[in-house]
Amino acid sequence: MSHRIDTIVKVLDDKKAENIQAFDMRGRDYIADDVIIATTLGAKHGAALLDYLKPEIKKLGESVLHTDEADEWIVIDLGDMLIHLMSPEHRSKYNIEEFLSYQRKPENSEEI
Repeated sequence: MSHRIDTIVKVLDDKKAENIQAFDMRGRDYIADDVIIATTLGAKHGAALLDYLKPEIKKLGESVLHTDEADEWIVIDLGDMLIHLMSPEHRSKYNIEEFLSYQRKPENSEEI
């Protein structure tokens, strides 16, 4: 994993996010190169995780381009990376990791 992903995963882990997964989507038919998904302990925990992540992302020389915040799901857009902070219920319901695992390479790309 890259230093950036390692740093984000460490912050999430240190602040008690659960079931943290990182997906390398490079060469896949997806809108971002990397995706991180973590389960929160609740709405306040998700908001706190976002607050903890923002200064760490800034230290990496990155900018948060946009956040979409709801009680059950927060999406943090770094341009080439998306971070999903989800309640256990939403994580189970939407099962994004399965969707990401099945994203295929575009038909005109070559296998390496």
